[in-house]
Amino acid sequence: MIEPGEDVLILVSEANRAVGSDGKLAVHQLGLLHRAFSIFLFDEQGRVLLQRRDFGKYHSGGLWANTCCGHPRLGERTLAAAHRRLGEELGMQATLRFGFQARYRTSLDHDLTENELVYVYVGRAAGPITPNPAEVCETRFMPLPELIADTPSNPDAYAYWLRHYLARHADALLRLSVS
Repeated sequence: MIEPGEDVLILVSEANRAVGSDGKLAVHQLGLLHRAFSIFLFDEQGRVLLQRRDFGKYHSGGLWANTCCGHPRLGERTLAAAHRRLGEELGMQATLRFGFQARYRTSLDHDLTENELVYVYVGRAAGPITPNPAEVCETRFMPLPELIADTPSNPDAYAYWLRHYLARHADALLRLSVS
């Protein structure tokens, strides 16, 4: 049952065809495959903008993650959703371009399962960052090679999906960070 005001996520097949929808919490409780996006913003030195998720988030609270992530709503294009969420989480805008697609499934805290087909977007960080305190408790820029090296040594500091992207898509991210 979808709670009033709850985001409704787009369920997809392995071929990325929409096959239905359900409430965000139910999707994560049942581990259903759904569409998502992640954003990596880089500064002129190629450092990635990281956010530390607020400790009150329904999962992965207090962990460092990539710049922004989320889910498109029903009838919303994924790129439009990425722009919307960047404003909601960090109070900023950026020109985004498609980087690559990723797929992962993992168990999270609070008996939740993340099972996502993800559009990964990249762009340049410009302008002020105004984090929404309900979403983000801290931000920082970090050199991408340093981040890639640190995540295996300190996995408990980073969200699963960030570790996944760095372990399986590091070459693409390094290339995209300077282009």
